[in-house]
Amino acid sequence: MKNKHLFALIYLLTFSLFVQKSFGQKVYHVTIKEDIGPNAWRTIDRAYKEAVDLNSDYFLLELNTYGGAVNFADSIRTKIMEAKPTTIVYINRNAASAGTLISLASDYIYMRAGASMGAASVVNQNGEIMPEKYQSYMRGLMRATAESKGRNGKIAEAFVDPDVSIPELKPNGKLLTFTASEAVQAGMSDKVVESISDIYEDLQISSPQETSHEITLIDKIIKLLINPMVSGLLILGIIGGIYFELQTPGIGFALVVAIVSAVLFFAPLYLQGLADYWEIGLFVLGVVLLALEIFVIPGFGIAGILGILFILTGLTFSMVANDYFDFKLSKPGLLFNNFMIVIGAMILAVVLMVVFGRNLLQSRAFKKLVLADEQTADTGYTSSVSRKELIHKTGETKTVLRPSGKIIIDGVWYDAVALDGYIDAGEKVYVEKHENYSLFVRKLSEKA
Repeated sequence: MKNKHLFALIYLLTFSLFVQKSFGQKVYHVTIKEDIGPNAWRTIDRAYKEAVDLNSDYFLLELNTYGGAVNFADSIRTKIMEAKPTTIVYINRNAASAGTLISLASDYIYMRAGASMGAASVVNQNGEIMPEKYQSYMRGLMRATAESKGRNGKIAEAFVDPDVSIPELKPNGKLLTFTASEAVQAGMSDKVVESISDIYEDLQISSPQETSHEITLIDKIIKLLINPMVSGLLILGIIGGIYFELQTPGIGFALVVAIVSAVLFFAPLYLQGLADYWEIGLFVLGVVLLALEIFVIPGFGIAGILGILFILTGLTFSMVANDYFDFKLSKPGLLFNNFMIVIGAMILAVVLMVVFGRNLLQSRAFKKLVLADEQTADTGYTSSVSRKELIHKTGETKTVLRPSGKIIIDGVWYDAVALDGYIDAGEKVYVEKHENYSLFVRKLSEKA
């Protein structure tokens, strides 16, 4: 009986090896040819999940990058280090800075002839070396990553710190960068190859079942939407939509523009792991406070100031990876750059609204989007209130008109717009005209 069990086990193992050799091992191939950032991280994350779903034996990352943000590089590094399939990085030309960190996390590193890796010091947006605290963190990260895969930790540190002394590899005071052949000689790369087929041959992967990761239309749209220029335009849409909604009570269309712009701004940032719930909530709270300041609270005080600050902070922080105000893993200088983008977009929105706002409201194209025609009883329309009868009547403002708000006439509340631009709550007003069911009023003391 034991012999039968042993024979069956041998048969199954032999059959398994035969099937594997006949049909090949599964390789999932993904390519990154851009700076390491939210797009690269989302691509790797999706690719890895698909590789696991397909029970892939190998996860092959083809890399050509000049570096990027440390936080996203660290996320990719962690994903590769903890991967179930055997991981391979194929450096096709460049793996600088963050690319080197990712490469060191893999089980195998292959480099194309003419490729390079190294130069991993932390720099700001202008390419200037950042202070020691940044370099210290990166040194430790590089060393730990290299040692976890049996590679030389000191060489990994030399990629970051020019003061690490390795006379046989680099002059003192210079950052370490390897060519393909130098990396192999130093034991940081496995082999110089000319193509992926050479990698398969070296690892004895015969007849590989290769699956290549495809970038979807959704991926392309998200990549477009998180572009700083597009983000700036969306902020224009948010601020402009809110402004025109306040200028034209009951219009609705401007509010839709603001909401759509906000969704297109925050949704891709959330999917990319940048925007968090609290940052989106901070923005919404800012809008609520600003609305309360305009429609409920007389004057302009703490609620309005906090509203503007919360909107500004929510928009800016959503564009930068952080852990509740901890930005040490973000690319140095990125927070300031995004802050300037938000400020610039808001200022531009205000300028455009001042210059073109009134003309836009009166334009033919804009009027097509709103109800502008007078609906009279002669054409079949009726109204519970004949507002023409309110012309020249007096009333009292129940909220601040800035310029829109609420007034009361003979005990009935109405939407009203101040022709003077601003009228405080509790002021006596008279109705000068009405258009599109809105009353236009002036202070009673200013009546001619």
